[in-house]
Amino acid sequence: MLVQQILASKGDFKVVTVAPGTTVQEVAGILSSRRIGAVVVSADGKKARGIVSERDIVRELGKRGAACLTDPVESLMTAKIVSCTRTEGTDSVLGRMTDGRFRHMPVVEGDEMVGLISIGDVVKARLMELAAEKDALEGMIKGF
Repeated sequence: MLVQQILASKGDFKVVTVAPGTTVQEVAGILSSRRIGAVVVSADGKKARGIVSERDIVRELGKRGAACLTDPVESLMTAKIVSCTRTEGTDSVLGRMTDGRFRHMPVVEGDEMVGLISIGDVVKARLMELAAEKDALEGMIKGF
């Protein structure tokens, strides 16, 4: 399965972004209200400057306490973003996410974001692939 198929199954391609300078507390509120695990930091909503996940916020809270909530999101965002394209396969993407120990990956075409996928999206897609393969093999064995 390709990343494009994952994006199509999600329906909404819109990536939730926050502007540089947004406070950590505001980002936490967005993550909570939208029930998502990460936002992309972007000045224009198209080019990713960084990514902030709920894990990043929890780590900083553990280190510094509530004082970090008034800091700009750039202070704890991951600036080195690993991205993929629409034409990449799930195995490749899942491998990179697992090796890098991160759960969200922007989908980029050229230098603009066209979507965001999570490790849950990729695992779900892979499970669907495996189920289809299983059904096809059973059909061959049973002579369907």
